[in-house]
Amino acid sequence: MSAQDRINDYWTGRAPGYDADQHRPDRLADDNRAWAGIWSSALPAGPLDVLDVGTGSGQVAFTLARLGHRVTGIDLSTGMLDHARAHAGGLGNAPDFRLGDAVAPDFPPGSFDAIVGRYVMWTLREPATAIANWTRLLRPGGLVAMVDSTWFPNGLDQGADRFTESYNDDVRAVLPLAAAKSIDETVLTLADAGLTDVTSVPLTTIYELDQRYGVSANHEVQMQFLITARV
Repeated sequence: MSAQDRINDYWTGRAPGYDADQHRPDRLADDNRAWAGIWSSALPAGPLDVLDVGTGSGQVAFTLARLGHRVTGIDLSTGMLDHARAHAGGLGNAPDFRLGDAVAPDFPPGSFDAIVGRYVMWTLREPATAIANWTRLLRPGGLVAMVDSTWFPNGLDQGADRFTESYNDDVRAVLPLAAAKSIDETVLTLADAGLTDVTSVPLTTIYELDQRYGVSANHEVQMQFLITARV
């Protein structure tokens, strides 16, 4: 298996539990309200054409669609896409979910006003190549907006057994941001790729919700950041 195949296989296996965590009834309303505020502050009023890379089970895509944007979500995990499409059934203005690679999205140049992602940068192979491809897909003045954190500052071998089995040495070798010790490493990656107006904002509302409700098994409460940049 290639490194990317191992990543895809891991997230397909994680998809049922991951999706359930995204829809916990005890915190769903608070989460939806908080993320709607975050994304509405990150993107100008729409409707915009938005590409959600590494969409997973679609939480970001659905939030943006509810804000009125036209959203396409891509992922290489078929299991995650199955959950996203199931949630989309029967919805008005539902996102268009497709099998696709966050590093090399297959769309014509200038297709989108914004490219977004959540929890993607840390597990992104060849981020410089990915950002160059995103730039090609964006219209003049287009926006990149990513949410992420420093999930594994002590190394990816600190995860649960199935995680460390999938994210083995070969996989870790192609993920330059996986063990980042500071979000500044992600910020610099975007800036070094030629994007401008790169900013990082701590998501204190999400941190407080995580403190109140708790996080997924084998995770710790950590500050997340919204990183935005312009073409």
